[in-house]
Amino acid sequence: MKIDVMGVAFDDLTMDQAVRQGLDLAGAEGFRYVVTPNPELVMMARRDPAYARTLAGAGMTLADGVGVVYAARILGRPLRGRVPGVDFAQGLMEGLARTGRSLFLLGAKPSVAERAAENLRRQHPGLVIAGVHDGYFQEDAPVVEAVRASGADVLFVCLGAPKQEDWMARNGPATGAHLAVGLGGSLDVFAGAVKRAPEGWQKLGLEWLYRLIREPSRLGRMIRLPGFLVQALWARMRGK
Repeated sequence: MKIDVMGVAFDDLTMDQAVRQGLDLAGAEGFRYVVTPNPELVMMARRDPAYARTLAGAGMTLADGVGVVYAARILGRPLRGRVPGVDFAQGLMEGLARTGRSLFLLGAKPSVAERAAENLRRQHPGLVIAGVHDGYFQEDAPVVEAVRASGADVLFVCLGAPKQEDWMARNGPATGAHLAVGLGGSLDVFAGAVKRAPEGWQKLGLEWLYRLIREPSRLGRMIRLPGFLVQALWARMRGK
């Protein structure tokens, strides 16, 4: 079931349901990609029809930001909960390790993906990481060929939005992977270069506040959240 939140149709799934569906897609024929929009990306889609079409073309659209969950409630069509991309990825890797399907890591600065791969192999015994590539490339073709040559079933694309979504939609089928997931800065987290909020903050939906305290430079981005929620309220009042 899809829930429309300010023009973006989100899959109404719990974390467990999302992981199971992702694993099904990883083993299916053809290619699908997963997007994990937060309020900032929903607003970007409202301004940019091409980006909105890219999000609409995803096989799964997961509510990464707590602001999306709040907006859905305001609109009177609540989602079952938040599905953070980094947690979805962890669940997906547990399943990949069990089934023997392989993963390719794309993104971040040189050497970060390699460190992430080392950590993920330790965290998920049996996980097959078919290859890695940093996000500092000028041409798509060599990267696409590297993924294809690796034979990876799943591709994590960590290039930041909107680049990663556009890259998956444009190049995904040619990589030979069955599933690609756009994950922003997750490789920095997996590599240990960036720390997530403590679990208590995450459960309270305050991960965004923790990051703001640690990175005050994010204030310009964070202050867009109240405006997003006001727009959701205005849409509810107009019956949209």
